[in-house]
Amino acid sequence: MRMQRILLTVAHRLALLVYVAFALFPLFWLLKVAITPTNLLYTEGVRLWPSETTLEHFKFVLVHSDFPIFFRNSVIVAGSTAFSVTLLASLSGYALSRFTFRSKYWIVALMLITQMFPLVMLVAPIFKMLSPLGLTNSLTGLVIVYTAFNVPFATFLMQSFFDGIPKDLEEAAMIDGATRFVAFRQIILPLTLPGIAATLGFVFTASWSELLFALMLISGNGSATFPVGLLTFVSKFSVDFGQMMAAGVLALIPACVFFLLIQRYLVQGLTAGAVKG
Repeated sequence: MRMQRILLTVAHRLALLVYVAFALFPLFWLLKVAITPTNLLYTEGVRLWPSETTLEHFKFVLVHSDFPIFFRNSVIVAGSTAFSVTLLASLSGYALSRFTFRSKYWIVALMLITQMFPLVMLVAPIFKMLSPLGLTNSLTGLVIVYTAFNVPFATFLMQSFFDGIPKDLEEAAMIDGATRFVAFRQIILPLTLPGIAATLGFVFTASWSELLFALMLISGNGSATFPVGLLTFVSKFSVDFGQMMAAGVLALIPACVFFLLIQRYLVQGLTAGAVKG
């Protein structure tokens, strides 16, 4: 039995190691191509590590390209969308969790239906709606579109966290004289920090990597986000893989920093409800 447990433990660790290697290999290859000199990208063949390394691709991306503009635009769009969606989803999720009102289930069904349509079907009507308002080549227009598409799922996500909090807590606070809003802000919201962190992470990632609407609604590098900016490294007859990969490595930084900041709350959210008692 002891040998069997040892073998199971070894097999479990090996399986985890293979999974981690499989998941991280694309990122490793991204970094490998980014630091490989251009003259070796097509002449050295397939190697796990280049015979020479360089930072010229990073220098070009940071100094001689419009990547800083794309980077700034993506931070503005993703950050603004994550904040606005989380705020709206917190309020609407609380309402769906705590109140019973007429047409509640029809509203929920309508939000679910909006998630069933392919996004490509909605590009043309959204463009026609935003164009008269002057929002087709604007970061504000992108934030509005991303907020509209992320609020339904984020609302269901937040509702599930509010459903896990007993109503007795806010009712006790209201008996002591607190208004419903005060009870919501001082008691319920702190308990839903894991849900808020999960919603922020989901929306930030979705907005940071979204390409379809950013490509269709934005024209010109001044308002382009990072996914659209990557296409500038693709010319008619060639692709600058080194510069593109260097830009990809740099674009990972804010996402990694963001998740490091909310990691503690994400872990709480993953383990919430795992143990009752």
